[in-house]
Amino acid sequence: MRKNHIRIIFFMIFCMLFSIYSYAENEKKVYVIPIKGEINPAVTQFVKKSIKNAENDPKSVGIIFEIDTLGGMIKEAIKIRDAIMTTPLRTISFVNKKAESAGTLITISSENIVMSSGSTIGSAETIPYTEKNISYWKGELRTTAEQRGRNTRLVEAMADRRIEIKDPQNPDKYIVKRGELLNLTTKEAEKLGFLDFVGNSYEEILKEFDIQYAEIINIEADFKMTIAQMVSSSIFLPILLSIGFIGFLVEFFTPGFGIGGTLSIIAFTAFFGGSMLAGNASFVVISIFLAGVILLLIEVFAPGFGAPGIGGIVCIVISIILSSDSIILGITSLGIALILTLIAAMLLLKYGPRNQYFDKIILGTSLKKEKGFVSNVTQKEMLGLEGITITPLRPSGAVRVDDQRIDVVTEGEFIEVGMKVRIIKVEGRKIVVKKIN
Repeated sequence: MRKNHIRIIFFMIFCMLFSIYSYAENEKKVYVIPIKGEINPAVTQFVKKSIKNAENDPKSVGIIFEIDTLGGMIKEAIKIRDAIMTTPLRTISFVNKKAESAGTLITISSENIVMSSGSTIGSAETIPYTEKNISYWKGELRTTAEQRGRNTRLVEAMADRRIEIKDPQNPDKYIVKRGELLNLTTKEAEKLGFLDFVGNSYEEILKEFDIQYAEIINIEADFKMTIAQMVSSSIFLPILLSIGFIGFLVEFFTPGFGIGGTLSIIAFTAFFGGSMLAGNASFVVISIFLAGVILLLIEVFAPGFGAPGIGGIVCIVISIILSSDSIILGITSLGIALILTLIAAMLLLKYGPRNQYFDKIILGTSLKKEKGFVSNVTQKEMLGLEGITITPLRPSGAVRVDDQRIDVVTEGEFIEVGMKVRIIKVEGRKIVVKKIN
């Protein structure tokens, strides 16, 4: 009887332990991290932070990286690659629409590759296309492909248009011809064995790879990341800078503080705020920008263009370049913004109102005839007039005509002081005289 009781107790303990184990198994989580839009520092920070959060969850068993990007910065893609390849969690790249350029490296970083129907991957050429850049980029792609057991030749052909690959099943056909970049559709990638599965939902993917889970956690990009990514974008950055500069111009041309100044402050605040969130700018860089603005204001209130104006422009240019993802992006964005600002300045010069500060740097006086000003064209009226030399003409000098001193020249002859002369020719600013006998 006692033995039966002991068996029952052991059986109950076993059942309890099995229930606890099953419950723990059913609590497993899979995280979904989106990698969308332009690959830049903001995206890198978001992905690395999201991976760390998944790793810190003891119930996490895997991560699906949902990729939809046209590419971006190589150095940021490499950082994301490193974060994916070093995580102990199971990783799956889910190309949902496109993984172009830098997105190719991120995709092949995971243990498994899945593509949804109608997606594409490839076209990973560097910009600018130089031998040094393409060699370095191909090396990064090749190393990653080797570590994950992918076809290195296919991956290199996505980055280097000089690579030609024939179809092994049909030697008369090419997978990619010389002069073209390899870009694979879902069906092409499946045929070449480049991907592991074609799926259109997280549930399909997890079932295919036999990953047990109880919950799928979708990580959404927060507001800060969205702003940082937008500000870091190569498309939005020059627009934001243009709004800032043009707003400053509008405020400068119009009396009082109004919409121009407000837009300028908002634009530059968004630019530097987003750059700080993306990790590109610091308070030192912002201080340089503010110093530039102060120097320009000093120049506005002080007549002439000197050291404060030059120093202000230099400070603003340096701060914007330092706040950009790269020097090339910063210079390009500044160039576009300055061109748009110059166009706006010309329109404001022609149609905009004037204020007291504008008049200090722009000549507003009209040189009218009734006020005593005489243009070069009216000098032709002097043709035939007579005067007296007040300096020797060797052959240039001065004569007095109707109580007006005029600089003149002769046709080569020397004329002494006090001689009577006649104006015989007027050519623009040149007045020619001849001695009267």
